[in-house]
Amino acid sequence: MPIRPSLVILAGAILTGASAYLLAEPMAPGFIEGLETKSAAAIEQAGGGKVTARFATESGLPTRHPILSGGETLNDSTRADVAQAVYAVPGVGGVRWSDGSSRAESREQVYQPLHCQEDVEGLLRSRSIRFEEASTALLPASQVLIDEVAEALRPCLGSLIAVTGHTDQQGSDEVNLALSVERAEVVREALVRRGIPRDGLRATGVGSRQPVEGLTPSDPANRRIEFSVIRTEPVRPTPVDTPGAR
Repeated sequence: MPIRPSLVILAGAILTGASAYLLAEPMAPGFIEGLETKSAAAIEQAGGGKVTARFATESGLPTRHPILSGGETLNDSTRADVAQAVYAVPGVGGVRWSDGSSRAESREQVYQPLHCQEDVEGLLRSRSIRFEEASTALLPASQVLIDEVAEALRPCLGSLIAVTGHTDQQGSDEVNLALSVERAEVVREALVRRGIPRDGLRATGVGSRQPVEGLTPSDPANRRIEFSVIRTEPVRPTPVDTPGAR
């Protein structure tokens, strides 16, 4: 029986893809290890302390676009210095922090609020996402509000959406910080269940450090969730990110 042309084409495509993968795979680990070593030195020189740069995607594949973590206690200026130092390492692509901070292609913040930011702020102007006292359990009315927030965010899918938890000053700083992070994570998961992609959501908490302007730190109204919708730039393909590329 004659072989159909479509099968020949398919086999050729598979062989080409497999060859490209086999050619690219051996160079990826060494390339990434070099970036990790140079980035660690750059972080130390910039005063990054315990900051680490992870050159892998969420699925574990190598990438030259690192995610920085461990800089929660650093001030904004030092964080900018660290991110820029890593970005300056030859071969490194776009850099961002694990808590959702901007890419570090300059010292200037590149946050660009989208129209969804205004839509969400409008929803939260007279209402807030609330939890039971000293708990991560959402109040029933907040479930409805999260439905509305998810709809407001939907037109901006593909952007980075930072979910930030806040508490009042009751309790210790350590407990408040942990609670604010857990509450942000609860809201993030609630948004995921409503169809917002997890890879675009960043959950973080600041405890009671940022009270609402005009309120005392102990005011219960400081218990809230805030959202930041940020335009992100597409990453550039590289020999590591694109198997077979030169």
